[in-house]
Parts: sequence; structure tokens; C-alpha cells
Amino acid sequence: MSSKPEQETHQANGAVLPIVPVDCLTSPDRGQLVEPSDFLGPDGDGVEAVVLESRANAKGVREEDALLENGSQSNESDDTSTDRGPEPASPLKETSFSIGLQVLFPFLLAGFGTVAAGMVLDIVQHWDVFKYVTEVFILVPALLGLKGNLEMTLASRLSTAANIGQMDTPKELWKMITGNMALIQVQATVVGFLASIAAVVFGWIPDGHFSIDHAVLLCASSVATAFIASLVLGMIMIGVIIGSRKMGINPDNVATPIAASLGDLITLALLSGISWGLYKELESKAYVNPLVCAFFIALLPIWIIIAKKNAATREVLYSGWEPVIIAMAISSVGGLILDRTVSDPNFAGMAVFTPVINGVGGNLVAVQASRISTYLHMSGMPGESSETAPRKCPSPCSTFFSSDVNSRSARVLFLLVVPGHLVFLYTISSMQGGHTTLTLIFIVFYMTAALLQVLILLYIADWMVHWMWGRDLDPDNFSIPYLTALGDLIGTGLLALSFHVLWLIGDRDSDVGD
Repeated sequence: MSSKPEQETHQANGAVLPIVPVDCLTSPDRGQLVEPSDFLGPDGDGVEAVVLESRANAKGVREEDALLENGSQSNESDDTSTDRGPEPASPLKETSFSIGLQVLFPFLLAGFGTVAAGMVLDIVQHWDVFKYVTEVFILVPALLGLKGNLEMTLASRLSTAANIGQMDTPKELWKMITGNMALIQVQATVVGFLASIAAVVFGWIPDGHFSIDHAVLLCASSVATAFIASLVLGMIMIGVIIGSRKMGINPDNVATPIAASLGDLITLALLSGISWGLYKELESKAYVNPLVCAFFIALLPIWIIIAKKNAATREVLYSGWEPVIIAMAISSVGGLILDRTVSDPNFAGMAVFTPVINGVGGNLVAVQASRISTYLHMSGMPGESSETAPRKCPSPCSTFFSSDVNSRSARVLFLLVVPGHLVFLYTISSMQGGHTTLTLIFIVFYMTAALLQVLILLYIADWMVHWMWGRDLDPDNFSIPYLTALGDLIGTGLLALSFHVLWLIGDRDSDVGD
């Protein structure tokens, strides 16, 4: 390597040493590493090279290592991690079989969590609070969506911090835990309060009926559920991530599936129990509901002060509200559809199947969005022009039928829909949930809705992640809340349409409404 007067140097022990960026260690065709002989001095003595790694390359190495720690890739990952061509080598090594194998277990784990949530909703829909305060149904998708808005992003932030060594010492660990827990408590309280307002408004619009007691009940139930669910799930996530690090397991591979599997069940159980208890106190102790609201809102300044002290959470505290609030509003529209249909005998089964179809679609599209984001991070930073980040809207053919790794993963995820839902439908049927006999025509309509939902979500993910990347937004923080909320809306709408068509064609063999 020839020396130039303007070349940057490094002084060490009286010797002038060249500073060589990592990109310079590759030959012009970026296929081979520069031979050690290129760094020999004039007398043949070895010359030390101080290697600097760019911010983008460091990000690429971390993201690439996270992908390759599953063990399905070859041991050549260490050698290819310095390749910075426009087409990253390591993701392209993944076959459809390896992608499916890695996704299958978390997919089934999260799916059974949604089945359990559906069974709970199928039972509690007959409770008095759900019968007489039907706006509670509007809260269900919005609060279940907190799993994607808060817990999944918390798991992602803590996993990244653990992987890059920001949680190695007890002091760093405590600082990261307190900052992130305080942050999600702020977000959960605010989103829970806004979700209750949306539920009151959406419940008032159709018939013009408004009850101040029911409004306060919804506020207290929503805020308390969001706060406690985020606290419990956050502690579980922290324990999983710390335990994973001690066992030598990549937290990225286990934290998010656990959040997805437990989030729906814990949140729905808390919402049902809290709203039932507060409804019982409504007649004799009407002051309890306002006190519950005031208590959790009064804690907000404490959590804000703690979150502001942590540099990692301070930025999210100021700038991370837009996707969370908009996603909550989108999910609330899906909740309005659920509220209008769940009490109709012709839509019997909506309660048990809605969490399943929404949860499965949201989990699959979250996987795809995360993979596309990681792929883009390997080529640079958000906002940078890159061949891997086109600004134009992709065509359906490029999303599902091209030869790149993201298209391959989209096909694999889409193919998981039918076998996955068949397993979940059989589980619900064997537990006698849903008040619906699974006939062939019912399964055909249900599968059509599920396939169409995932097809739409995967295409939107391909467009949205690239669109956000081109506008200097990190898709890891912004895309998943939008996509999971759209999954709730599209899934609930298509499922309601399927039930309506079944009723129109007179499918009485399916015993819908029995």
C-alpha cells in the first residue's frame, strides 16, 4: 500500500503507523482481503496497522452477527463479516428451509399464546362488564397492541444493549433497566389513557349514548391494565435477556417470541379482571374509579424524571410517541369492528378467533420487517442512498417472487400461514372454544381471510421499511407498531367479512350462532 502525504497516521513509540480503514483491507473487487505482505515496511519489517471501523460497518457487523448466531449458517461468517459489498453475503446464504426452521418454533409459541388469549376472551365476553359496558371490547386490540408497541421494542433495545456490551457491569445494567422500565411506564400510562378516550368516542359515535361513569371506568381499567401489564412483561423481558446472556444465548432469538406469546394473554387477563372488579365497585363505591385514574397519572412525573436521566431512553421519550399513538388509534378502529360484531349471534366465534388471526399476522410481519431492516443496516445507516433501499413503491412480483433473501423469507412466512392456523384451529376446536363447528366451508373462508391479511401485510412491510429508511427513520423503532396495528385492523375486518358472508350464504352446517 503506497504512502501519501495526506494519509492519516498514528504515532506510537516513536514510529509513525498508518491508520487503515476496514474498507481498505479489501481489494478493489471487495472479494479478497489484502495480503499481510502489503503492510511490510521498506526493510521487510512488519508495520502495525491501526484499523478503524466506520459507524455503518460496526452496525453491519453487529446485525450480521445477530443473524448468524442461530447456528444454521456456516462457520465462514467471521470471514465474510468484513465484506461490505452492495449485496451482503451472509443473509444470502440462508435457504428457505433454514429460514422456516428458525421461524417455526417462535411462530408456534406466539400462536399458542394468541389461542390462549382467544379462549380467555371467549369466556369473559359473557361477563356483566362486557355486556353492559361494551366499549371494553374497543380497548382489547389497542391494549393487546401494546405488546408490539412497547414490549417488543423494549426487548429489541435491551437485546441490542446486551449484545454491544452496555449491560456488562452491574452499574450499567441497573441504569439500563431503570431507564427503560421508567420509559415504558410513561408510554403505557399515556397510551392507556388515550385508548380509553378513543373507546369512549368510538362507543358514542354510533348511537350517541354517553355515560360519565362508564367513561371513568374505561379510563381506570385501561390505564391500570397498561401500567401493570407493561411492568410485568418488562420484568419478564429483563429476566429473559439477563438469563440469555449468562447462558451464552443471543437475546434477540428468544426475547421477542416470549413477549409475543405472553403479551396477549397477560394483558387480556388483566383487562378482564380489573374491569370486572371496578365494575363491581361502580354502584357502591363510585369514587374508586377516579382514584385509580388519578393514582397512575400522578406517578407520571416520577417515571419521566427517571427516564430523562438515561441518555439511551431520553431520545425515545421525546421522539417515540408518533408511531405508538397512531398505532393505538388504528387498533382502536379494529376494536370498534369487534365491538359491533361480537354481540351479534350471527358473528359467534369472533371473540375467540380475533386474537388468533391478528396475533399470527402481526407476528409474521414483525419478523419480515425486522429482517428487511437488518438487511438495510448492513449497507449503511438510515437515510443513506443505497441500491438495497429503493425509494419507489415495490411491485408485488419483486416482493414475493424475486431471488433476494427478503423475497425468499416473505414466501416462507406466507407458506406458514395455512399449517399454523390449522394447528391453532384444531386446538380451539379440541378445547370447544368459539361456539363454532369447524366445517370445510368455514375453514376455507377463515384461511382466505388469514392468507389475504398476511399477503397485504408483507407487501406493506416491504414498502414501509424501505420508505422509512429513505427518510432517515430507523425501521426497527418505527415500522413494527404501524404494521402490528394494521394487522389488527385488517385481520378483524376480514374476519368479520368472512362471518358475514357465511351468514348470507346460510352455512348452518357450521353451527354459527349456536
